[in-house]
Amino acid sequence: MQLDLISTLILAFIGFVAGGINTVAGGGLNLTLPALMMFGLPADIANGTNRVAILMESLVGVAGYDKYDTLDRPAVIPILIPNIIGGTIGALAASVIPNLFLKPILLGTILTMSMIILVRPDVIAHPEGTPTRSPNEHRSAWWGLFAAGVYGGFIQAGVGFILLAALAGGLHYDLVRANALKMACVLAFTIVAVVIFIASDQVWWIPGIILAAGSMAGAHFAVKIAVSASQQSIKWFLFVMTLFAVAGGLFL
Repeated sequence: MQLDLISTLILAFIGFVAGGINTVAGGGLNLTLPALMMFGLPADIANGTNRVAILMESLVGVAGYDKYDTLDRPAVIPILIPNIIGGTIGALAASVIPNLFLKPILLGTILTMSMIILVRPDVIAHPEGTPTRSPNEHRSAWWGLFAAGVYGGFIQAGVGFILLAALAGGLHYDLVRANALKMACVLAFTIVAVVIFIASDQVWWIPGIILAAGSMAGAHFAVKIAVSASQQSIKWFLFVMTLFAVAGGLFL
């Protein structure tokens, strides 16, 4: 695959925007996956190559949130266990099964979440001071994190919304800390996914690295905004991005 200077800059810019979106909400894959396919990557290769950018932006995002003391370190392991189990299953399935049948599930899930944010915002953004819960004590959240891992390992698109529903809605984290843990979850199951996609020869490194460079810059920039933003601002940004994700998903 050959990329000229203009194509490289376009791909890096798309990565920058998507990295910022994924760090604060989710849905950046609606930009990156069509972009990779536009530059000539088959759908399965684009799905694998895109994980390189997601891996790197997640690493930057986790480090950034941790720097600002918004990552709940003691909660990371209990939350990652169901997520990694699910992510491994999903990535193995994605390496051998076409992912087109998940599109209705994606659209239905994120559309449902956008309506919840609009009609019942307290379900996602709980009042300040609400005690958090452990997935070991709240089994529905455990299974929600497992399902998010399966889905994220398989196709990734919109997984941030599902994780936020489990972390903010199920475990009562505020949206800033939920985003920090969301990035940790994505990082964990994406490491597994990248290994599986590399083993299946479904990663093209040049576009992957270019996209990753932009995504890392976008994630770094977005963390600085997210940690100082109000819950109300993040909630509305999340709502808008779910609507864009639904619209984008119609054309994927």
